[in-house]
Amino acid sequence: MPLATLMAARPSLYKGRIMRSLRPFWINTTTTKSQVQMAPPLSVILPQATGRVLSIQSHTVQGYVGNKASVFPLQLLGFDVDPINSVQFSNHTGYPTVRGEVLNGEQLWTLIEGLEANDLLAYTHLLTGYIGSVSFLETILRVVEKLRSVNPDMIYVCDPVLGDDGEFYVPSELVSVYREKVIPVASMLTPNQFEAEKLTGFSISSEAEALSACNALHYAGPPKVVITSMELEGMLFLVGSHEKIKGQPPEQFKVIMPKIPAYFTGTGDLMTALLLEIS
Repeated sequence: MPLATLMAARPSLYKGRIMRSLRPFWINTTTTKSQVQMAPPLSVILPQATGRVLSIQSHTVQGYVGNKASVFPLQLLGFDVDPINSVQFSNHTGYPTVRGEVLNGEQLWTLIEGLEANDLLAYTHLLTGYIGSVSFLETILRVVEKLRSVNPDMIYVCDPVLGDDGEFYVPSELVSVYREKVIPVASMLTPNQFEAEKLTGFSISSEAEALSACNALHYAGPPKVVITSMELEGMLFLVGSHEKIKGQPPEQFKVIMPKIPAYFTGTGDLMTALLLEIS
């Protein structure tokens, strides 16, 4: 509908004011140029019922992994999500050939500086997934520090993507960085069975051992730990643990799921995105 028609229908709404929705200010026709008022930053005017998420994960053109598996579900849950793609690949790495680009730590920090320059770092949550190098992971730690300098209550949900089924997806050197530096600053950790074993040094072949691994991870830092998948006796288990008070016994639970005889990608990324809502 033309603007003139709208103004004729609702003169009290449009009289004397021109709203420019694509620019960060509004202009009243009765004011001078020097009196143009700046709109509040995006972080102020967005709904606060859920929050703003900075999601730093992988991206593929074909397939649903990383940010492609996480951003839309989070938006459906009511979150405003700003994705940064740690890699941009043609397809996931399970294919014989992969082409694309990898974001390095310096490039990540440049993006953070751009957000900071415009007062756009007021995030309620940080979500990280696939990270392919030690230098990039070290920069993530700087991002956590920066975001918490703006919002001390910022929740960091970390999916420590290392590998699965006994194989690493990333350089094994990342294990020590996660263990010594990342886990202590995380609010929620969502490893799979393989990743939980590597991060704790435990062998997990039973429910009791999985719960013990959760306790070890609590001791290292995060109050919430979910081992998102482990296979025991032909069934898939999810084990969760919440240490409400540091040093006190956590509340723990399990979910048993039938195993579907098929291969899926991006399920861990989706699971972590959904868990963020209760982080």
